[in-house]
Amino acid sequence: MTPQELENLALLRRARDLIDRDYAKPLDVPTMAARALMSPAHFSRQFRAAYGETPYNHLMTRRIERAMALLRGGTSVTEACIAVGCTSLGSFSSRFAEVVGMTPSAYRALEHQAVEAMPNCVAKSRTRPSRHGSSRNEEEAVGASA
Repeated sequence: MTPQELENLALLRRARDLIDRDYAKPLDVPTMAARALMSPAHFSRQFRAAYGETPYNHLMTRRIERAMALLRGGTSVTEACIAVGCTSLGSFSSRFAEVVGMTPSAYRALEHQAVEAMPNCVAKSRTRPSRHGSSRNEEEAVGASA
């Protein structure tokens, strides 16, 4: 890698850290791009090239990941939606179903005993949502407890 490519990755990482830390706050691409010292269009292209997804998709995946943890703990769908920074319950539910493969209500109703028995760091990685439907790892974890 060239020194410029390394510098770009460092700037992109600053923006990704912002998303990971402040996912519940109102974030938009221009705000993320400013953190990376790039124009919004250039930032979006560079972020996708580096991480394989758009900045907005990364933000929503992070929000849904946190909402999954809240729902496993018994939080209502509406409270989880608000807690992760989403302003529209309908959009949140649609995106949740797209990413996880089921509605937030259906996910909340599942038995999560195996996940609850895991250390938080393990549960977080095993239940990470996938852009391709429900988490296979969580299905394995839930199946293992049956």
